[in-house]
Amino acid sequence: MFDKLKSHTEVVEIVGDLLKVRAEDVEYGNLAMIENPDGEQSLAQVIQLNKDIVSLQVFAGGSGLSTRSTVRFLGHPMQVIYSNNILGRVFRGSGIAIDGGPGLDDEPRVSITGATVNPMMRVMPKHMIQTRVPMIDLFNCLVESQKIPIFSVAGEPHNQLLARIATQTDADMIVFGGLGLIFDDYHFFRTTFEEQGNFSRTVMYVNLASDPIVERLLVPDMALKVAERFAVEEGKRVLVLLTDMTAFADALKEIGIAMEHVPSNRGYLGDLYSKLAQRYEQACDYKGAGSVTILSVTTMPGNDITHPVPDNTGYITEGQFYLHNKMIDPFGSLSRLKQQVIGKETREDHSQVMNTMIRFYSEAQDAEKKLSMAFDLSAYDHKLLKFGKLFKDRFMGIEVSLSLNEALDLSWETMAECFAPQELLMKKQLVDKYFPAHHHKKKEENAEAEKE
Repeated sequence: MFDKLKSHTEVVEIVGDLLKVRAEDVEYGNLAMIENPDGEQSLAQVIQLNKDIVSLQVFAGGSGLSTRSTVRFLGHPMQVIYSNNILGRVFRGSGIAIDGGPGLDDEPRVSITGATVNPMMRVMPKHMIQTRVPMIDLFNCLVESQKIPIFSVAGEPHNQLLARIATQTDADMIVFGGLGLIFDDYHFFRTTFEEQGNFSRTVMYVNLASDPIVERLLVPDMALKVAERFAVEEGKRVLVLLTDMTAFADALKEIGIAMEHVPSNRGYLGDLYSKLAQRYEQACDYKGAGSVTILSVTTMPGNDITHPVPDNTGYITEGQFYLHNKMIDPFGSLSRLKQQVIGKETREDHSQVMNTMIRFYSEAQDAEKKLSMAFDLSAYDHKLLKFGKLFKDRFMGIEVSLSLNEALDLSWETMAECFAPQELLMKKQLVDKYFPAHHHKKKEENAEAEKE
């Protein structure tokens, strides 16, 4: 097949995994096949054009490359297989299946590049994606077409949280993109998806830490293109999970340094914002079709939220989930789209319960500080301390699995165990309707006993 393509032999320079060749009529992002003098072939991608000098990032690395190598441009960018037969399959960043399953050579392919979504095809987000994680569903709803990161640090269980969301979500399908994963993490995700019985609605694109770095840049594009096709053509509600976007940004930095680009901030290039936004902005609720929702992990080196990657990500995305001390921190987390669904698609008491629970937990934190400084505590402070402990135990752990209505009912139960109805400062009709009757009666009996 490659024999019919025009050969280019004027290799100008080889630096690491980069090869520069003199050629014309080549497009940015296109693929090329490089054949070494010994006959070995390697796939490469055009990453820079400077007049007639074409820079190629070689997938297999620079080992074996020679100025006597032959370059043949394929005339198209990277393509990804798109059909229902890819469900339950695992691919590497080059698009090749690595799960030992049946061959997919005859399946249709689509280019991973292309124009962004026409704004006229976008509709206002108004549907919730349930994850059965109370700190998300109850306090910071994940909304269809939302783009939102999980801010985390090394050692936090962000992969466990991502896997739990994947296995519990009510989305129609999952597209998983792993970036620079160690093998143990890849094995964890795959076995979790298989054991939980949802692998048949999942597609995995995985770049291991030992794989070529250029494939790390392709994984998000492959995952998002497949998600877009399933949303538009099949009407699916697709949840895209990406981990870790900091590894993606580091790959951009590494290639930029090899190409001698001038760095901007901490070694990252000036177009980091554009590169991240190009991927995140593909989240969309399509008019008359399905939706693409993006939930990614962004690790913060040194727990520094001003680091260029989380800093730029925060400007692009619609909130964040802040993972801290193996729990989703209610104060550092935010979903800017939650008001689109709370009380509209969810139960009438959702907004009041959410606000009241956070208010009590904030006051409980203040009571803990008073306790640690040996101040005298009031009876109300003791109630707050009890509430704070119950809140952490029942809601904040990432292993807790509750539907939204179950979480709302448990919230009422938790508040009733600690406070009298009048202390909730909530709408009376909601208190009368949802405050547990057995607790209400007990509070009244205790109040009468105190008067006597």
